[in-house]
Amino acid sequence: MLETAIQTFTSPVVLFFVLGLFAAFVRSDLAIPEPIAKAMSLYLMAAIGLKGGVAVSKSGIDATVVSALGAGIVAGFLLPFFAYGVLKTFGKLNRINSGAVAAHYGSISVVTFVTATEILTGQAREPGGYMVAVMAAMEAPAILSGLILARGLGSKSGTQSTGEMLHEVFTNSSIMLLLGAFVVGMIGGEQGFGEVSPFFEAGFKGVLCIFLLDMGLIAARRMIDARAVTWRLGAIAIFLPIVNGLVGTALGVGIGLDTGSSAALGVLCASASYIAVPAAMRLALPEADPGIYLTMSLSITFPFNVLINIGVISAFAAMLTGVNGGIP
Repeated sequence: MLETAIQTFTSPVVLFFVLGLFAAFVRSDLAIPEPIAKAMSLYLMAAIGLKGGVAVSKSGIDATVVSALGAGIVAGFLLPFFAYGVLKTFGKLNRINSGAVAAHYGSISVVTFVTATEILTGQAREPGGYMVAVMAAMEAPAILSGLILARGLGSKSGTQSTGEMLHEVFTNSSIMLLLGAFVVGMIGGEQGFGEVSPFFEAGFKGVLCIFLLDMGLIAARRMIDARAVTWRLGAIAIFLPIVNGLVGTALGVGIGLDTGSSAALGVLCASASYIAVPAAMRLALPEADPGIYLTMSLSITFPFNVLINIGVISAFAAMLTGVNGGIP
C-alpha cells in the first residue's frame, strides 16, 4: 500500500494536478485558455480511444471483454440506486436533487480514467484496451437510473422526453469521439496506428499533465466559491467513491479480469461524471441544483480520486489478485 501511494504521488500527472490546486488556493492568475483546454481534451479522448481499439484488435473480442462490458453496464445502472438512498437519508436531499446527484455517481469521469491508466501503467498494471469500451458503455445507464429515481420511467424530463435526452447522451462529443476513435483503432489495427503513433503517443503524457493542471485550477476555484454543499454532502462525495471503487474492483476480480483491468473497473465505478451527466441533467432536470452536483463531483470527488483513491484501488486490486510490488 505504501509503495503504491508513493508511486501515485510522485507521478507527474498527479503533481501537476496538485500544482493547479495550489495555484488556485493562493489565488494565482494562472489559467489555461478555454480553446486550448478543449483541444487538449479532444486530443486525450482520441488518443485513449485509438489505443484501446488497437489493443482489442490484437486480442480480439472474447468472453473476458464481454464480461467486462456486462459488468460495467450493470454497475452503471445499479450504483445510482445505492447513491440515491445515501443522498436521500444521510444527505437530506429532496428526490429531484438526489436523483440528479446519484446519476453522477453511477456514471464515469473520462479524465479520472485516463489518469488512472497512466498511473497503473507506471505500476506495471496496465489495463486491457477493452476498458475504453467499458468506460463508454457506463455513461447512459447511470443517466437512465437517475431519471427513474428523480422522475419515473417514461415521464417528460424538463423540456425533453427521456428518448430525446438519451439521444443527447449517446451523441455527446466525448462519447462520440471515444467510441469513434475506438472503432478506428480496431479497424486500423497496430499497423495503421503506427502511422499516427508519433503524434498520439509522444505527446500524450505531456498534454495530460497540462490538462490536469487546468483541472486542478477549476476544481479548487469551484470549491472556494461553493455555497450549496453541506458537510454531509461533502462526506458523501468521499464515501461513495470509496465504496463504489472497492465494489467495482472486487467485481472485476470476480469475473476474472487481470489486476490492472480490475483496478480500472474500480476507478470507473468510483469516478463521478462532471461533463456529460451535468449537461444531461441541465436538460432533463432543470430544477436540480448544479451547485450541488457539480461541486460534489468536480471539486470533491475528482480531487479525492486523483490524489488518494486511485492508489487505494490499485493496492486493493493487487491484494485481491496476489500481486506484489507493482509487478504482475
